[in-house]
Amino acid sequence: MPNVFDPFAAVENIYTPRQRYVLLVASLLGLVGLMVFGLAQYLTAFLAAGILFVVFRPWWVALVHRRRWNRQLVTIGILVVTLVVLVIPFYALSSLLLDRLIAFAQNPEQILEVVHKVEKAVGFKIAEQLNVRQLLLQGGAKVSGWLPTLASSALNFLVIVGLMLFTMYYMFMQETYFLLGLHRYLPFRNETLQELGESLKNNVNANVLGQVVVALVQSILTGLTLWIFGVPDSLFWGVVAFFMAFLPVLGTPLVWGPAALYQFSQGNNGQAIGILLVGFIVIINVDNVLRIMLAKRMGDIHPLVTLVGLVLGVEIFGLIGLVVGPLLVSYFLVLMEVFRRENRAHKAAQADQSKAG
Repeated sequence: MPNVFDPFAAVENIYTPRQRYVLLVASLLGLVGLMVFGLAQYLTAFLAAGILFVVFRPWWVALVHRRRWNRQLVTIGILVVTLVVLVIPFYALSSLLLDRLIAFAQNPEQILEVVHKVEKAVGFKIAEQLNVRQLLLQGGAKVSGWLPTLASSALNFLVIVGLMLFTMYYMFMQETYFLLGLHRYLPFRNETLQELGESLKNNVNANVLGQVVVALVQSILTGLTLWIFGVPDSLFWGVVAFFMAFLPVLGTPLVWGPAALYQFSQGNNGQAIGILLVGFIVIINVDNVLRIMLAKRMGDIHPLVTLVGLVLGVEIFGLIGLVVGPLLVSYFLVLMEVFRRENRAHKAAQADQSKAG
């Protein structure tokens, strides 16, 4: 019996149940798209929170689930470690690097002097062919253009860090509901979720923990090498090497290669040869050995997946793309394998039905 108090009770809906279902899914996807679009500039905060959740979860499980420590105290401890060990040093290193880059860009004569000395040493006119001065001046203008926005960038950095810590707090404090929600609302079977979780763990271990260890070792070796062979500002260039080590293929040779050229330009041929020998024999081989060892211990990720993922991720997500990019490629491969397995199972079921019929 229709509700007499509801004026719309007798109105017939024009959509079939199937159409309502499709429109419901489309509405949900549209709302998710709008939220992602609105939060695009802060998306890195949520991605970083998820990555750090995976990094610190073994500690959380050991302290909260096994030793029965207070979960709120453990969570606050994890947030403090994140600030002290990750956020503050990274911000300090980034500021140091940015200040020096601005100084070099605003005073290109220092670099041009070195370039001209290299020209005399090799007998090749670099400045005329590559227009070094014009490139440096353009770079200086671009870097100088960042200066008015440094205050707003600092504020944006604080907002992102605050959102990341806030998200991490609730992910740990409501860990059970968070994991149950993933199982409930993600459109995958439990076996697929386990594969995706394992892929996430391997990527985070290989491309966060492993890459940071490799970059730190290469940074220390590069800085010590430049200091031993008398390159000015070896500490600064060691910091630059830390960031360069994250780049695929090129990496730290972008630092110690120009340093060797600088020593050649100053007439210090022995020191330049020493830098090149240490770079090619020690630094590059240490990088290769460490990557192989860490790949076996921290996550078995194919180098091609890492390379393609780094290029893809950094282009889309910036620095956080160092992890998100390889993860996207790994997830694509996992879902392709799931599709192949599900399709084969569906064909086998159809064949069984046809035989039974």
